[in-house]
Amino acid sequence: MTDKLQGYKGKAKKYLEENDIEIWDIVEIEAIKTTLKGIILPRNEYADPNFIEIKLKNNYNLGVNLNEVKKITKTGKKEAIYKVPEKKFPTNKNLLNVRLLGTGGTVASRLDYTTGAVIPSFTPEELFSSVPELAEICNLDCEIVFEILSENMKPEFWQQLATKIKKATDEGIDGIIIGHGTDTMSYTSAALSFMLENLSIPVVLTGSQRSSDRPSSDAALNLINSATVATSNIAEVVVVMLGSTSHDYGLIHRGTLVRKMHSSVRNTFRTIDDIPLGMVTKNRKIKMFKDDVQKRENREIILKTDFENKIALIYSFPGMENELIEFYIDNGYKGIVFAGTGLGHVSTDVYKAIKRAREENITILMTTQTLHGFVGMNVYSTGRELQNLGVIPGRNILPEVAYVKLGWVLGQTNNSEEIRDLLLTNIAGEFIERELPIAFNYNIDQLLRNNKL
Repeated sequence: MTDKLQGYKGKAKKYLEENDIEIWDIVEIEAIKTTLKGIILPRNEYADPNFIEIKLKNNYNLGVNLNEVKKITKTGKKEAIYKVPEKKFPTNKNLLNVRLLGTGGTVASRLDYTTGAVIPSFTPEELFSSVPELAEICNLDCEIVFEILSENMKPEFWQQLATKIKKATDEGIDGIIIGHGTDTMSYTSAALSFMLENLSIPVVLTGSQRSSDRPSSDAALNLINSATVATSNIAEVVVVMLGSTSHDYGLIHRGTLVRKMHSSVRNTFRTIDDIPLGMVTKNRKIKMFKDDVQKRENREIILKTDFENKIALIYSFPGMENELIEFYIDNGYKGIVFAGTGLGHVSTDVYKAIKRAREENITILMTTQTLHGFVGMNVYSTGRELQNLGVIPGRNILPEVAYVKLGWVLGQTNNSEEIRDLLLTNIAGEFIERELPIAFNYNIDQLLRNNKL
């Protein structure tokens, strides 16, 4: 009976079993104050055990407290159909060929409005049915590389993606879209930026903050904007997500300068210390804000996917002790990135462990947890002392990008001089020359109104 009552437990599960009710059954519930009709839906296994969830005729989901239920009667059954109706994706010889690589997330999905189930949409035909505008932009084919939660992303998956992208360009594909969960998207965009040298086509990462069962979902528009960028003249790894909660435009962020800055809002992604590369307007036109962008060109991509996994990212905090750093030393880690306070500081109490780490040839790179601004390790004695211990200042590089870059650099060489040189070289736009005054709190709508962009 467990599979037939997916996610139910405790009081709710017992009540449904006693009344011979399963998920997808159409039921009539006589409650204390009203009578409800709907379809029994599966539940999250961690959901409150005292509730039954149903899909009403108006397509809203409703949780019903068992304490208010007097009677439940089964009147029929309407099981979810886990298949999107397909329409053949048309081919247009005048359009560029784009490949969508799937890694998971909800960006390539749609809702079965009868049952409330979120259904994967991942053949070109399924996507055409869900987002028909894509056929006006490109010829599309799709490949599921893996299906994971983005928090389960690993360096080996970055390597697989980089290899798939190289293969796609060798096959004549003109642009890449990567459907990705938003939580770790900036890690992946940074990794691909380092692993794909001499990139010749656009590589666009996108996702969605709101699932497709919500009227405010950003999934379709993010796919449309990403397809527009994937057929553009930009030959970089970029993140394309909504720039406005009113769905007016999407923003194009460089893959090594972007960060998810809010847990739930749709325009969560921000370029840090700079402004975005550009925007995709409501009529699918690209407006560039910056001109230092690598352009599409017929050149051979060089794969550099070797990566050292034994890298730690440590946020400095009051009371941090030597044993935290010594854990990584004792477990054979090859590099440590500090997200230091202020201009790049950690407590003097952990100098002992830092000194030991350097004696054991562990590379240490300093960033700042303020995110905006530059590391300034020549300003205070703490910074100068850390440099004297062998800590490398990371300029304005974001902590997570530093983590990715350090792992990538250590995958390329074990020579200490070469490691330092590579870490301080601007390889994929991860460093900027200076922070723009408007970058700390830019508002694209305001900048556009004031003709600043």
